[in-house]
Amino acid sequence: MRTQAELGQAFHEMHARDSAFIIPNPWDIGTARALASMGFEALATTSAGMAFAAGKRDHQVTRDEVLAHCRALTAAVDVPLNADLGNCFGDDPATVAETLRLAAATGIAGASVEDMKADNSIYDIALATERVRAAAQVTHALPFPLLLTARAENFLVGHRDLDDTIKRLQAYQEAGADVLYAPGLTSREEIAAVVSSVDRPVNVIAGIRGFTLTLAELQDLGVRRVSVGSALASAAMTAFVRGAAEMRDHGTFAFSEGALSFREMSKQFDL
Repeated sequence: MRTQAELGQAFHEMHARDSAFIIPNPWDIGTARALASMGFEALATTSAGMAFAAGKRDHQVTRDEVLAHCRALTAAVDVPLNADLGNCFGDDPATVAETLRLAAATGIAGASVEDMKADNSIYDIALATERVRAAAQVTHALPFPLLLTARAENFLVGHRDLDDTIKRLQAYQEAGADVLYAPGLTSREEIAAVVSSVDRPVNVIAGIRGFTLTLAELQDLGVRRVSVGSALASAAMTAFVRGAAEMRDHGTFAFSEGALSFREMSKQFDL
């Protein structure tokens, strides 16, 4: 297994390439190991996927649960892991800093801080920027590389104000963020505007409704990293629910046709 410093350096180098890469989002050890065995170079946790697997809604998991989840995944795979820390479990910058210190101790290579409150409203830009600055001060003082991603959540909550989103990302860049991310962008024009307005690597989320761009197209727009949030977890749960509904309503089992065989499933964990 590589050291945290080696993983952090590898993660940093991925973002420095001219090409874009996909960072898929597992929700447990099994899916993390399967994705790593398929050759994905880095992984990112999903707060929603983790919550669903625990039988909870998103944002109902505790900080201790998220930290334990990160620790379990970093121990299970030998690829860089980016941690979805939500709003870092508190409004004030001091709490954000403490969350980053604790998360850094789990073996991760990157982490994100978002500007959405627990009630799904958006922080004032001044406070949001101070939160990013507090997180950056922690990550930049570590003895190993740990990339900080700052997220502007406007589009995710239906506030499709591109100008404000760009203003926020620029402020987060100046506050020390290493990667910038505005989840919910779907058009070429929106993505191109964001990429051209900042000088840090940009993450875009795919696998959401209304999103049709390919990895190659995103790369041409200057995007460096593509994640899928809870899309894989949702796809898996959708297949599960539809299969269960078929059994309940019709007493048939066609849902299993085309599924991976026991042997194929087992091969996913041959790391």
